Amino acid sequence: MLMEPSSGSGDRSIKGISIHGGLYVQYNVYGNLFQVPSKYVPPIRPIGRGAYGIVCAAVNSETREEVAIKKIGNAFDNRIDAKRTLREIKLLRHLDHENVIALKDIIRPPQRENFNDVYIVYELMDTDLHQIIRSNQSLADDHCRYFLYQVLRGLKYVHSANVLHRDLKPGNLFLNANCDLKSEILGLQGLHLKPIS
Repeated sequence: MLMEPSSGSGDRSIKGISIHGGLYVQYNVYGNLFQVPSKYVPPIRPIGRGAYGIVCAAVNSETREEVAIKKIGNAFDNRIDAKRTLREIKLLRHLDHENVIALKDIIRPPQRENFNDVYIVYELMDTDLHQIIRSNQSLADDHCRYFLYQVLRGLKYVHSANVLHRDLKPGNLFLNANCDLKSEILGLQGLHLKPIS
């Protein structure tokens, strides 16, 4: 879900309010509080939600880069999910490949005593392969071959780190306008570490 809303969806920007002395901005996204540092310049735009959280697009004012911010609400309520989240963050910090979604930042909570939610900042892509397949846009054989090549490159890299992806599907394969494909390899449900022999 690290993608821009499709064109024609209208302006879905949400206005925020400044909190913690202007260091953070708080938004109401789909009825949930979304708190991010003020360097992620408002307005933010909701671009998706899934089983584990809400994703919004924003711009990092320091780098001028568009990013996707995933909020994992109540990340510590379930011990297994908390471990998966920690594992995802630890692994993504070390993975660096052009066909794997890049981790850009982990947002620290404004108050440690209220640390319930985890915010992970990723690079922002334009769409996912599922949206392309569902659209009326036809894919040439060259496109299909290039997409498959990039999927396999990303998987080879991740497998070399002894990580298996168990949730590889078009909705987890993200594309930009140049047909560059990146996998959200480490979705919380699809992560499995291979034993090293």
